[in-house]
Amino acid sequence: MLILHCPYCGVDADETELAAGGQAHIKRETVGSSDGDFEEYMFMRQNPRGVHFERWRHVNGCGKWFHAARCTTTLEVFGTYSAQTLRPPQDLLTHITGKRPGWSFSQWLETLS
Repeated sequence: MLILHCPYCGVDADETELAAGGQAHIKRETVGSSDGDFEEYMFMRQNPRGVHFERWRHVNGCGKWFHAARCTTTLEVFGTYSAQTLRPPQDLLTHITGKRPGWSFSQWLETLS
């Protein structure tokens, strides 16, 4: 079971109190997008094993969206942070590279294309 720390209300919530919102830090296609752009967004993304940045909503708590960094292979949670940030905090990236030598955020971003 996943337990994520809500950075807004400070609660350590298990996944039954949360709602997953997909991958963080990607451009979401919406009204006005071409069919091809929407198809690329919806169906043609990479899904490699390892570190992911995801959006989560604290549904049965404060109701706010936040981001979480976790490993999809081991379910290890590296940390959470505000959904209003365009990039994960540097201390979180440093923590991840300390646990996963050779991993880098820029390489992860390249897997999104």
